[in-house]
Amino acid sequence: MNGGLLTLIGLGAGVAAGLALSAGPPAAAEAATAICRPVGKLWLSALQMTVLPLVVATLITGVAEVADVAQTGRLARRVLAWIVGLSSAAAVLAVVLARAAFSALPRGPDLAGIFSQASQLPPQPTGMRDWLASVPDNVVAAAANGAIAPVVVFTLAFALALSQLESVRRTAVTDVTRSVAAAMTVVIGWILAAAPVGVFALALPLTASSGGQALGGLGSYVAVLISVYLVITAAVYLIAIGPGRSLRRFAAAALPAQCVAAGTQSSLASLPAMLESAARFGCPAGIAGLTLPLAVSLFRITSPAQYLVVAEFIAWTQGIELSWHTLALLVPLAVVISLGSVGLPGQASFMGTHLPIMQAAGLPLEPLGLLLAVDVIPDVAATVGNVTGDLALTARVATSGTGEAASETGATVPRCG
Repeated sequence: MNGGLLTLIGLGAGVAAGLALSAGPPAAAEAATAICRPVGKLWLSALQMTVLPLVVATLITGVAEVADVAQTGRLARRVLAWIVGLSSAAAVLAVVLARAAFSALPRGPDLAGIFSQASQLPPQPTGMRDWLASVPDNVVAAAANGAIAPVVVFTLAFALALSQLESVRRTAVTDVTRSVAAAMTVVIGWILAAAPVGVFALALPLTASSGGQALGGLGSYVAVLISVYLVITAAVYLIAIGPGRSLRRFAAAALPAQCVAAGTQSSLASLPAMLESAARFGCPAGIAGLTLPLAVSLFRITSPAQYLVVAEFIAWTQGIELSWHTLALLVPLAVVISLGSVGLPGQASFMGTHLPIMQAAGLPLEPLGLLLAVDVIPDVAATVGNVTGDLALTARVATSGTGEAASETGATVPRCG
């Protein structure tokens, strides 16, 4: 049984225990809550302590990998441009859809207290002055104060400067950051081994005090997230089709790879099936052989969308509307974090990528433990969307990039579709 299912079981057990306590004597519920709440807080704090080194290491490594890929040829640069463009478009679409969906859903007056026991929320960026404040005057002080956005700005500047250095010096730094990221992933793995207990400790007080309201909120989140994934997947089909390229043919060619994705919930495990699907759609083997492994390494079209749906959901539970200035910071931050975190394991990726987004938005972190527990449900739709995005990207690049492929390989490359 994998960690995601165990965490979901922990959530179910915590919900059941909390509901049972809510129907019994108040003293029993208060005693159980007094025991569980510190345990849940300790588990979240342990996860939070890994955020800063993990974010810095993955961003530096991710930017270095992108820079290395960009130097390999025009076709690779075209693939990177499509990856960044599609990831950004998916993030913006997710914001629009999530905000509209949550605005239409009824929100109970006690929802803020149910999903966050924080007495004081961190300050949320509200205007252009706060957005410009993301450029740190003292990055060490920003890191000490838990201000993730300034640290990310500095890290990106450092990573871009590092990409301009000669290979020997650049490699010396990226070897260290890869080791730091790997070590932090091990630490997160240790902490996530206690995820069933931590999520149980978070869920019991929640349901003991609120009854079924918390379950309704989590159900709304899962429904909105899956809906956003489905819309993004449907929109991706439009990228693959065009003059001389049939939607029906692409859908038929992509279906076997989508079935593998739904069964394995892994884009990497779906790569052989994706290569077969690309060949079935008529994409040249040379282009598919370059584009698909690159896409699997750097591209998860649903990841930035998920980060922003989570941010909108937590803001909705707190009765907060994220300002457009805040979203202008979160969208590129989500894209960059998604590029640098593709190699992380599933649960480690969830916490390591969502924590900095929530901190940058000034949102409470307590709901993330519960959202981690239910992530196994929408993850099937996310993986199908990612695999569909990889195939659509390959079809688009094969059609528009045949000249680059021919010039780089010295071969005549037929068009895809």
